[in-house]
Amino acid sequence: MGEAVSAQQMKDEGLRLFQEGLYEEAAARFEEARNAFIGEGSEIDAAEMVNNLGIIHRMEGRWDDAIAILMDALATFVKLGDRSREAQALGNLGGLHASKGEPEKAREYLSRAAEIFEQLGDSQRHGETLLALGAQAWKSGNRNEGLATYELGLGRLERLTAGQKTLRALLRFRNRLLGRGR
Repeated sequence: MGEAVSAQQMKDEGLRLFQEGLYEEAAARFEEARNAFIGEGSEIDAAEMVNNLGIIHRMEGRWDDAIAILMDALATFVKLGDRSREAQALGNLGGLHASKGEPEKAREYLSRAAEIFEQLGDSQRHGETLLALGAQAWKSGNRNEGLATYELGLGRLERLTAGQKTLRALLRFRNRLLGRGR
């Protein structure tokens, strides 16, 4: 007889499957983990699994399901006072509305997420959310605001990709040429 699998192990397996792009299998594991976390009395971890399910529905283009699920997770995070996860859920909703072609709603959710991450002192996630806001503004035709917000986001990131480092250097060069930089 095999050992019982813990809720945490189910979650970890779901994350691995998700990273491999096996969304259906990941969703099944997240649902199992959610039920196991409920059984353990961990409402916050169960809500995190709900949030993960919402992300999968977004990836699959199942907008209405994703919105309902993410709103449910958001409500639980707010109720339990978990501001970091609340901001994550808001960011996920913002990304969903951006993917769905609803820029105003995307901006609203992303702005709320960025504000919370800033209040929490989470520079990396604040920066990542500002990048998403900047990209959203750019796509909506507001190039100046988009570029400024994106640049601000790059400045908040603690860990930059090679491409982000290059872009930040180019923006600094541009600012020096325009007499705006150091």
